[in-house]
Amino acid sequence: MRGMEVFVFVPQGAEYKAVCDGLSRNHKSVLCVVSIPVGSALIKYLQEWYKSVDLLKNSQSYALVMGLCGSLKPDYNVGDIVLYETCIYEGKVLHCDHDFTIKLESHINQKVSRVKALMSDTIVFSKNEKIFNGLGGASVVDMEGYNALEFLNSVGFKVAMLRVVSDGCEHDLPNLNSAISPEGAIKPLPLALGMLRQPIAASRLIYGSLRSLKVLEDVAKELDF
Repeated sequence: MRGMEVFVFVPQGAEYKAVCDGLSRNHKSVLCVVSIPVGSALIKYLQEWYKSVDLLKNSQSYALVMGLCGSLKPDYNVGDIVLYETCIYEGKVLHCDHDFTIKLESHINQKVSRVKALMSDTIVFSKNEKIFNGLGGASVVDMEGYNALEFLNSVGFKVAMLRVVSDGCEHDLPNLNSAISPEGAIKPLPLALGMLRQPIAASRLIYGSLRSLKVLEDVAKELDF
């Protein structure tokens, strides 16, 4: 994968930090790692980012979207590494770049599963909703995959998506939808209040997040651009 012009996109906050920490320990040259918002703010953000970025002329550019995701099926548990084959949103399906995905997979020394992913406009926190969404064929869910893939494809990137499962489908999560701002950032006070209202679910979320972030950092160390 050396010599490829690769841009790495990661949701802002802990996911971004984990990926940056992993990449910095294994790369002499700094990759362009872009911190992105979640939810509906992503498209506008990417449009502005693309206007400002200086892409090499006559060179194929690659985009790797990394981060965490939630499981929609019992087969996928906290800490599992997945590579997206497709992203689904409101019945529409987009495909990640097959060759780029194969190259990524060859650089990872841990078990990796190929999956279909669903994008949701909100946090899927109910175990019943997770299982219901899994009936449509998707195995995992996130809040930015389809939008990122659609835009990056439209401007000529070859796109792959590498994620780590941070929560299973057997339990509820805290309802933290009110903690996400219109700009796609986390609001600390609503986040804290949402966690306090559901302490058992919150403790499970914290455990899953810490474990999956460590896996995300470790898998970032293995990438070799």
